[in-house]
Amino acid sequence: MRRTAEAQRLDRLVAAGAWTDAALALIAIELPRWQLRRLAYDEGEWHCALSNQRDLPDWLDSAVETHHPDMAMAILDAFRAVVCRGGTPHLTQAPVRAIQPTDSEPMLCENYC
Repeated sequence: MRRTAEAQRLDRLVAAGAWTDAALALIAIELPRWQLRRLAYDEGEWHCALSNQRDLPDWLDSAVETHHPDMAMAILDAFRAVVCRGGTPHLTQAPVRAIQPTDSEPMLCENYC
């Protein structure tokens, strides 16, 4: 992870044991398009929802929802679910290799006869 002011802040939060604040800072750093939509405690579990389209109503939004007895773990589970869903982390992206151009042309090989 690049050493930025945000990463240093994240290190300080982890060192202080501020796990919930650290989880929220991680989302802000790694997934800047995603925001916390809902964090609620119900029947002994924390329910967390992250959304990349927070302005939409709940029924139209494709938010990622998780739950866990620990608040920080519920937030981290939502972070993991977004990354597994295809939301690429902002700072820890792997470099993409450029595709070399070729002289070949695509060919249609379907036969509808």
